[in-house]
Amino acid sequence: MFRTLKTLVAGGSARTEERVRDIYSIELIDQKIREAEASLKSAKYGLASLIQRERAESRQISALQGRIADLMNRACEAMAGERADLAQEAAQAVADMENELQVRRETISRLETRVLQLRQSVETANRRIIDLKQGAIAARAVRREQGIQRRLNRHVGSDCAIDEAEGLIERVMQRDDPFEQGEILRQIDRGLNNEDVADRLAGAGFGASTKTTAADILDRLKA
Repeated sequence: MFRTLKTLVAGGSARTEERVRDIYSIELIDQKIREAEASLKSAKYGLASLIQRERAESRQISALQGRIADLMNRACEAMAGERADLAQEAAQAVADMENELQVRRETISRLETRVLQLRQSVETANRRIIDLKQGAIAARAVRREQGIQRRLNRHVGSDCAIDEAEGLIERVMQRDDPFEQGEILRQIDRGLNNEDVADRLAGAGFGASTKTTAADILDRLKA
């Protein structure tokens, strides 16, 4: 029983979280973009630091190579001048510098590899953030369209309201015409009072007409 309740509570929490994420989806997208941009900025600083170290190592290597070349020339001169002690001292210094040069070359090789990897990561992250921003623009457009549609639905009304309005129009249109109904009632009253008997006889050609007709007017004009 407890396990079932725990499952129901977890399911309710998940549904609530989904509703919250739907409501604040645009805000969450913007926040994630800001977090991604902060990470990208940190990665850029790291890349810049590695590039500085790489350049510094390159300068150190160039300086060591220059010192080694200079000492080698001086050692040759010391040998030519029969100063073996100085030549020996120069040779030891050159050996130490060459060992340092080897270490620095290995260091710069690692730095170059790391710079290349981090540069690729930064470029990839930058492209993804651009895609995210474009997606956020599209999401905002969709959200605005949804908001406009919801407002339109509130103004226009639901389908039930429209159906009700159509039903009322149809009901009004199907009502009896009061003018026509009055004419029929007058005809009925005349029939009940025998007022239409003379009209019917005149219409059949028996006796003078009780009403002036268009034919009567034309006869007057011809006379």
